Amino acid sequence: MGFTIGGIREMRSGARRRVRATECTAVAEYTGLWGWDVVPGARAVSGQCSCGDPVCAAPGAHPLSFAEPVPAGAGLDDATKAWSEYPGAALLLPVGRAFDVIEVAEAAGRRALVRLERMGLPLGPVCATPTGRARFFVAPGAATELPQLLYRMGWDDADLDLHCLGPGSYVTAPPSDLGGLGPVRWLRPPTLDTAGAPPQARLLLGTLAYICHRTHF
Repeated sequence: MGFTIGGIREMRSGARRRVRATECTAVAEYTGLWGWDVVPGARAVSGQCSCGDPVCAAPGAHPLSFAEPVPAGAGLDDATKAWSEYPGAALLLPVGRAFDVIEVAEAAGRRALVRLERMGLPLGPVCATPTGRARFFVAPGAATELPQLLYRMGWDDADLDLHCLGPGSYVTAPPSDLGGLGPVRWLRPPTLDTAGAPPQARLLLGTLAYICHRTHF
C-alpha cells in the first residue's frame, strides 16, 4: 500500500528516484548499522498532512497508521523492498527502545555539545530540527528518571527549556523534513560505538541544565 503527496507527485521521475535511493540507503543504515527500527511517517506539504486528516494534530510528524516498521537488522535489499511500499514517507525513529531523547533549544544544545566534548564526557548522536531544537540521544529510561535526576541535581524547580522524550514518541530522522519546515540534520551523527550504547542521561544532564538556565536568563 502506498501514499502520495502533492508536492512529491510533481517531482520529475529522475529526481524522485534519487530521493528514494537516498532514503532507502538511510533506512538501511539505521536498521543495518545502528540497529534501530524505522517507521514510515507522514509528511506535510503546504501545511497539509499526507495522512489526509484536515485537522491533523501533528502534520507531517507522526507514523502512518497503515505502515509496517522496518525492523532493526534489515539490510539494504530488505530495507529497499520495505520502503518502496511507502513512497515519500518520512523516516521516523521510535523512542524508548534503543534510546530516549533529551530535547533543548538548539542554541543551548550547541553550546552544551562543545562543553561536553571538551570535558571528554561520552556522547551519543545529536540532531537538530528546523524548529530550532537539539535532540540528544541517551540511554532508554531517561524519560522516567528525569524528574528525580533533576531533583537530585538541584534543578527540579528551575525554569528550564529541557524536555525528555520516551516510549510512545517518535523523532524525525535525517534526511527527512519535519512537518514541511525543512530537513532534520545531524550535529553529531551516530557511530558504531554510540548508536547501540548511548550515554546515561545523568552524565549529560548537569551540563545541559546549566547551559539551558544560562541561555534562558
